[in-house]
Amino acid sequence: MSDTSLNVSLSQQGYPEPAQLFANLPTGPLVEHAIRNGEGLLAKDGPLVVATGKHTGRSAKDKFIVRDAETESTVWWGKTNVAMTPEHFANLKADFIKALGEKDKLYVADLFGGSQSEYRVNVRVINEFAWHNLFIRTLLVRPTAEELTSFVPEYTIIDLPSFRADPERHGSRSETVIAVNFTEKLILIGGTSYAGEMKKSVFGILNYLLPVKGVMPMHCSANIGPNGDTAVFFGLSGTGKTTLSADASRTLIGDDEHGWSDTAVFNFEGGCYAKMIRLSAEAEPEIFATTKRFGTVLENVVIDPVTREIDLDDNSLAENSRGSYPIDFIPNCSEKNLGPVPQNIIFLTADAYGVLPPIARLTPEQAMYHFLSGYTARVAGTEIGVTEPEATFSTCFGAPFMPRHPSVYGNLLKERINKGGVKCWLVNTGWSGGKATMEGIKRMPIKATRALLNAALDGSLNEAEFREDPNFGFEVPVAVPGVDAKLLDPRGAWADGAEYDKTAQDLVRKFIDNFEQFAEHVDESVRQAAPVAA
Repeated sequence: MSDTSLNVSLSQQGYPEPAQLFANLPTGPLVEHAIRNGEGLLAKDGPLVVATGKHTGRSAKDKFIVRDAETESTVWWGKTNVAMTPEHFANLKADFIKALGEKDKLYVADLFGGSQSEYRVNVRVINEFAWHNLFIRTLLVRPTAEELTSFVPEYTIIDLPSFRADPERHGSRSETVIAVNFTEKLILIGGTSYAGEMKKSVFGILNYLLPVKGVMPMHCSANIGPNGDTAVFFGLSGTGKTTLSADASRTLIGDDEHGWSDTAVFNFEGGCYAKMIRLSAEAEPEIFATTKRFGTVLENVVIDPVTREIDLDDNSLAENSRGSYPIDFIPNCSEKNLGPVPQNIIFLTADAYGVLPPIARLTPEQAMYHFLSGYTARVAGTEIGVTEPEATFSTCFGAPFMPRHPSVYGNLLKERINKGGVKCWLVNTGWSGGKATMEGIKRMPIKATRALLNAALDGSLNEAEFREDPNFGFEVPVAVPGVDAKLLDPRGAWADGAEYDKTAQDLVRKFIDNFEQFAEHVDESVRQAAPVAA
């Protein structure tokens, strides 16, 4: 039985056909299937609410890439990209096919990864859960009915949460496995119900394929100003990437993953995947509104089984509660899911050391240095005796999803910055006047951040007077209308200037130590863009 026929059948791909195959179902039927299957509950205002069990985030240590003739010299092997042998993958694939044959029903979605037609990839996703199929259909770009009639899958993802990997037979670390085979163009996901693994797998595919075509893949949000000026926002979790790009005065291209070609910045996706914990209508009204719409999927959000009211403040299921929804649920989104090449690049960081200024202008070489560094800092947890912030360096602001060597992406970025005369900015949304752990120290006022960001994007900030930061060498504005001048001078904001100097040098050394791994892969001008140790 099939609700919708496939241009290329599962059997043509060498996969067993189940008794019931549901292909390319739209939102309504998939929600009905999910509820009928007992996969989730329909909340009072319309969204589907599901729980992912023990896996409430990515299983980064359970991800592997098959090391073969294709990937031996093209993948950056190490802690992030861990190898699996072709033999282990062959065993895993055989067992996945066997598991497929034991399913009485499956859900299939044929989708695009990427909104610019020249650079998109055809992805088929096979799921045992209806809600997983709805999730990935929401997050990727949906072909038209006409495009489906000639759709030929290039990459295939098989996602079976019920599958249990065997470390000895499959070369996995545990019963959970995410195995990527670039030669066979096949990704196998088992032992986890966290839907984000599928989304990030497609990101990994495009991060592998696009650099060869001269396209820069980016873990960033992007929007367009009223004058057609595109801005991209790089940033790790908690730095404000989604919040700052969701500006009512600018058109949203996307909130997470994009490509930068010769002609456009294009969204890899057709939906958004936002954090839901403690979301409020006041702070993020556009995203909050999606929690009251049919077609949104809420993961690990607590729901009253009787009243069907949701509680976004309750983290008893997960701190990383999430919501997925079509991008057009956000007002003022780009109709074509793309925009012109950027005029501004913003690197967001939440500096918990209180060292970095709220905004700084970067040279192309400094931009590459900070891109490869991918710095932010988090406030230490509640563990007894831990009182210092924790520095985090995630290469290219997305190390877990970058199969190739970071210098590949860094050099591409530098070339595109130079070619387009793009302005680059470092924006600190973290703490000012001291370390985050010090009593009375607060985060940067969001109004000040937005004022500085608006001045950077409309070009007026370029007319300001700048000083050179003695530690990092980038340019910092001395005065900006509407912003307290004291905020622009991090050292002056500290009660003890000597303590600031010590903390700043400690952070400088962390940067320098982290960058040693890239030094031999970049040219001298980028090495000279490093901060200066006293």
